[in-house]
Amino acid sequence: MSDHLIGGIEPPYYTVVFTSVRTGDDEEAYAETARRMEELVRDVPGFLGHESARTPGGIGITVGYFRDEEAIAAWRADAEHQGAMRRGRADWYERYSVHVGRVERSYRFDHR
Repeated sequence: MSDHLIGGIEPPYYTVVFTSVRTGDDEEAYAETARRMEELVRDVPGFLGHESARTPGGIGITVGYFRDEEAIAAWRADAEHQGAMRRGRADWYERYSVHVGRVERSYRFDHR
């Protein structure tokens, strides 16, 4: 699980859920690109954070949190992000899906 756990965001906000199955090819380039995308998305106005998890078998889920649909559109339109998406389809993913949703309610539990 990533260390970017989200808390304290007041709804409504939007999620982009990216679920993928990796090919396992070119792990080093994939990791470098993933790090760069994490850096880049932080500069998008309206980006609130993200959470990620991946199984040893290559199944991954990343949930991005955005204040509004304009922030999502800005991230999708980013030229460097578009290049990473093309590379992902060509080299790194067997398959993936993207789901965008509006969060109306949210709560959490922290065992301390």
